[in-house]
Amino acid sequence: MSRTAPDRGVTIPSRPDVTSWGTDPYANALRDGHGPLFLRRTDGWLLPLDVERWCADADAADLSALRRCEGPVLDIGCGPGRLVAALAARGHRALGIDVSEAAVDRTLRLGASALHRSVFEPLPGEGRWGTVLLVDGNIGIGGDPRHLLHRTADLLAPGGLLIAETAPQDIDERVRVQLDDGRASGPGPARTAPFPWARLGTPALKRYARPHGLHCVDQWDAAGRSFVSLRRSRTVRTTSQSPDTRNSPAVISSQFPRNTSGDSPLAGS
Repeated sequence: MSRTAPDRGVTIPSRPDVTSWGTDPYANALRDGHGPLFLRRTDGWLLPLDVERWCADADAADLSALRRCEGPVLDIGCGPGRLVAALAARGHRALGIDVSEAAVDRTLRLGASALHRSVFEPLPGEGRWGTVLLVDGNIGIGGDPRHLLHRTADLLAPGGLLIAETAPQDIDERVRVQLDDGRASGPGPARTAPFPWARLGTPALKRYARPHGLHCVDQWDAAGRSFVSLRRSRTVRTTSQSPDTRNSPAVISSQFPRNTSGDSPLAGS
């Protein structure tokens, strides 16, 4: 796929990740545990989404990232919850967030903790997370990496880690896409409305992260997937943090949702 210049004409709404991921094609794929599911660019190019892998247990590539996690972990765009469940099984305090009710329901059924919430909404433990995860292409959320990385830096504790999965190519792409299940006909919508998305390779991610006090400490490949770990500066102060917040313990247990049924995904938050 050729590289394209960023689309500076894209307007990002206040909750840019909510519009399409909570709708039928994605929810149906998660409930079924398989695709087909694609991101369709406006020029017709398709990016297959690996729903089967997302709905399985954490694999070797996932574990290569999870072994690097420090402290309490926030998984942004947790999907059906495999990473949150794997972290919990390894003794980490971990919370997933997702804008899809189907994703949160599936995560809760695994016995893991999750909230039906956007990364751009208020979240538990802001400024105190030891690690934040952006994997499975979630660096694309909202179509504006600078905005997402600024938000991620605010969520991390000073010295905390962002572990992100990047595109294997050296790419910096901002586009509008649709979720597409590949059906030409049948019950329910086969596609969503277009929404902004981004794809970044490691060089672009490091470049956008630096102004937000996020500096690369590791990068690696595993099973054909590319990852980068960035540490937040210990001296960066953000507008969302008061001195009391910065000096408080790392995410007390009362800030986590209890493992509830899908009827009450926000319980305990």
